[in-house]
Amino acid sequence: MSKNLKHIGIVASATLLSRVLGLGRDVLTTAVFGTSALNSAFVTAFTLPNLFRRLLGEGALTAALVPTLHDEMAKKHRDGAFALVSQVASWLLVVTVTVVASSMLALSQAGRVAEWAADRGISAETAQRWVQGADLAVVLFPYLIFVCLAAAFSATLQTLNRFLEPALSPIWLNISMITLLAGAAYFGWAHGLDGAMRWLCAGVLIGGFFQMTVPAIALMREGWRPRFDLGAGDALRGIVRLMVPTLFGSAIYLVNMAVSRLLGLSLNDNAASLLNLATRLMELPIGVFAVAVSTVVFPLIAKYAAQGDHTNLVGSYRKGMRLILVINTPAAMGLAVLATPIVRLLFERGAFTETDTRLMLPIMAVFALGLPFFSFVNLILRAFYAQKDTTTPVRAAFLSFAVNLGLSLVLMGPLSTVGLAIASNVAVVVQAWYLQVQLARKQPALAFRHLAKDAAKVLLASLLMGAAVAAGWWCRGLAPAGALTDALALVLLISAGVLLYAGLAWVFKIQGREDVVALLRRRLKPANG
Repeated sequence: MSKNLKHIGIVASATLLSRVLGLGRDVLTTAVFGTSALNSAFVTAFTLPNLFRRLLGEGALTAALVPTLHDEMAKKHRDGAFALVSQVASWLLVVTVTVVASSMLALSQAGRVAEWAADRGISAETAQRWVQGADLAVVLFPYLIFVCLAAAFSATLQTLNRFLEPALSPIWLNISMITLLAGAAYFGWAHGLDGAMRWLCAGVLIGGFFQMTVPAIALMREGWRPRFDLGAGDALRGIVRLMVPTLFGSAIYLVNMAVSRLLGLSLNDNAASLLNLATRLMELPIGVFAVAVSTVVFPLIAKYAAQGDHTNLVGSYRKGMRLILVINTPAAMGLAVLATPIVRLLFERGAFTETDTRLMLPIMAVFALGLPFFSFVNLILRAFYAQKDTTTPVRAAFLSFAVNLGLSLVLMGPLSTVGLAIASNVAVVVQAWYLQVQLARKQPALAFRHLAKDAAKVLLASLLMGAAVAAGWWCRGLAPAGALTDALALVLLISAGVLLYAGLAWVFKIQGREDVVALLRRRLKPANG
């Protein structure tokens, strides 16, 4: 497990940097655009290529490619695996170019669709938001080509136990977007918000190019030589057979996100922007740890599944799930309790106003409650994919989609943006419940009852920590108001909360605490010499 903790630490550190940069990108974006209709249009437009990225790249492709590459490594060694990578990349290039060209052509007709909708009673403001979103999506869709190829290269590197370059991939996107938007906003590269938005879109495309290029170079250093090959061997056909039923199941999170943002764009100017910011804050702890654990554990359980090693598969899955619960449950509690100072300090500047903060707080509370369930789903899906079960995740995805769409339509009227947030998070809870029930039927050793005792201890420790931090924040209200006071209170309360939770973890003897300590020691060792 020591080597696995090292890999988790590498991925977690790189992903932390990526998420922090992503948060910085959103801080800058909201300072420039606020929660305006233009920002909501960009958020919604960028969701579309990202949805196809999950459909064609990171989710379905990774889930199918990693186990197949392990099989090819065992049968034909690296040469066979690299030949498969060339075939996958070649077909992926053809498919993504086709999807991008078709989508850009369809979206370019948004003006005509808006006129048709206006004739049937849709308000001019709503139609304008749709047209803005479609116009930006036309510019952003080529990003799909870069990021899907990047997903194939990154999945191959993970199979070779190289986790750093895949984890660094989003960093290039965030650096590019921050650099170009900052230049446009503060150095006069653009005139007006429309000009700044063009620079932001350019940052997406340039960042996507580097996302693809860096893992490709790393893979070439491992011995891969790119070759355009549209052959279709047994391994490639096996990947397609695994991908097709996995497409919707692996992308359901982004599908639901797209539904929420499209409905939000119809609802008002700021809904899509506020949902995006709440998602970003929720994804920080997910990205730092849950995704890191899942990224490292998935190749392990895929390998053990291919070898028929049931004992090690169960052990790796349980350990990974415990690590996720131990970290992300208290993180969710902290986000819920400290939402006010976090949102205020991060976003309340420039075009983002105090009113926007008040609108975002209930949305943040809803997303924080959904965080442990999303983290849970992130790993449990890998358990099905590692065993080449793609049918169950699809059923769970359709159930989640139906819940999200139905509740969104019911709740968006009376509860506005908060209703959309509730719907998307209830959908995640339902998906987690369904997947766990089916996993327990398939593999009784992976049933949640084996983790329930520790999960209850984690929940109790998190509640006690949350109560203490909430009391501390109430005491902060006795001090003079101000950003500096908020910042100091956050530092003190987060530090105290971490120490209190750590103490409770030892008092309650929560399994997984030793692995967290080992991970921290490994990350701190270089700094101490």
